[in-house]
Amino acid sequence: MKRTASAIWNGTIKEGSGNISTQSTVLNKTQYSFNSRFAEGVGTNPEELMAAAHAGCFNMKLTLDLEAAGFKADTLETTAAVTLDNGTITRSDLALKAKIPGISNEQFQEIAAGAKAGCPVSRAYAAIEISLQAELVG
Repeated sequence: MKRTASAIWNGTIKEGSGNISTQSTVLNKTQYSFNSRFAEGVGTNPEELMAAAHAGCFNMKLTLDLEAAGFKADTLETTAAVTLDNGTITRSDLALKAKIPGISNEQFQEIAAGAKAGCPVSRAYAAIEISLQAELVG
C-alpha cells in the first residue's frame, strides 16, 4: 500500500506560504506557512500532521491488539504532541484515555505499551523519543 501527499511552497520562508493536499483529498490545498508552524497563524504544519498520524495509527494498533487479547474498547482518546526543538523533531508524546470493559490496569498498560512500540508510525519515528501516558477510565 502506498499513500501520497503533495506540498507546494511559494516565496521566502517568513513571507511565503504553501498548501498541502492528500491523495484522499481530506486535505485539499490546505494552507501552511511560517506563522502556522512557528506562531499561531491559520493553517497546518508538518508537526501537527505528524501528531495526527501518530495518534490515529496508535489507536488503530491498540484496537487490533485489544481485540487479539479478547477486549473491545468503548472509547480510545489519544492526543499526540510532537516537539520541534532547535530545528529537529525530538519526540512524540502520546496521552491516552481509554474506556475498556473487563480489562485490568496491568493488562491495559501492557497492551498499550505494545501498541506504542508496534504501530507503524511509532516504528517510522524510531529516531525520536516516544512516550505514553495511558489512563484507564470508567
